[in-house]
Amino acid sequence: MATLEGRTVAILAADGVERVELEQPRRALDDAGATTVLVSLDSGQIEARDHDLADAGTFTVEAVVADVSVDDYDALLLPGGTVNPDKLRTDQDAVAFVRDFVGSGKPVASICHGPWSFVEADVARGRRLTSWPSIRTDLRNAGADVVDEEVVTDGNITTSRSPDDLPAFCERIVQEFSGATS
Repeated sequence: MATLEGRTVAILAADGVERVELEQPRRALDDAGATTVLVSLDSGQIEARDHDLADAGTFTVEAVVADVSVDDYDALLLPGGTVNPDKLRTDQDAVAFVRDFVGSGKPVASICHGPWSFVEADVARGRRLTSWPSIRTDLRNAGADVVDEEVVTDGNITTSRSPDDLPAFCERIVQEFSGATS
């Protein structure tokens, strides 16, 4: 079983994050021994959603993206929700963080609408990715090879389609973030 002892994972999210897509992967990472840090655009709290529409409580922000560095973390998780990645992709610090993280070669994982950040960061080109169906055209237009699969890993990027894929996604990111290969 993969262990993440001694590894620190940034979870980059903003208001509108899909609660289950932050909570379940975070629990899997924490259970494997990682230290997870919720990074956002501003300090305070972010508002979560259930199926994009229903209020689903809040999460406390632990670091502000403008104040962190890729060097502070061993891996990056980008949960989905429609509003969350839309907010992230309009913030220069968040876009730079994603771009620099992918460029570092460290593992990055994203689910549902989360891969939208890859479009803005210009890191989708030439990558095999999956996502929620409504953003697949954006990924293709950004040069990605888009597939409809439960979980896809291409180099240091792992993507998944939806909350239905969370069990497989969580298992894969623990494996990828530990450096273990299947």
